[in-house]
Amino acid sequence: MRAARQRGFTLIELLVVMVILGITLGLVSLNALPGQKQSLREDAQRIALLLQLARDEAIVRNRQIAFEAGPDGYRFLIRNEREWTLAVQDDLLREREFKHGPITLMLDPPPSIPDAGNLRIVFGREPVDKPFVLTLSGGDASIAIRADGIGHFTVD
Repeated sequence: MRAARQRGFTLIELLVVMVILGITLGLVSLNALPGQKQSLREDAQRIALLLQLARDEAIVRNRQIAFEAGPDGYRFLIRNEREWTLAVQDDLLREREFKHGPITLMLDPPPSIPDAGNLRIVFGREPVDKPFVLTLSGGDASIAIRADGIGHFTVD
């Protein structure tokens, strides 16, 4: 009769297992939900790759391509003979929104002609350009994209 009683779990053992499962699920859900810094880093990595693509496209197409960004999103413009046109036919250089906007953008060195609205970086036909640092800030997170002037873009 005593052997039949000892086959089950006690209430304390079940409660300990439930607490361990609760803590584990809590940690997993916190890691699964992207925070502001993680989403800002993903945006910065995507922008760095697109900036590299835009630079290469400007050289190959023999046209200026500009990256233009505001607090809510960014886009690429292509310079025709007289004006800038939105790159709508290019799926990679299409207009995008930031995941967690609004974002504050800073360019170092600052543009020679400051624009009160959007920030603009222009890539020309030359393979060598000026190095710059583009900083994206949102909330308490900040990520920098560094360009060395010869086509390498890194995210810090």
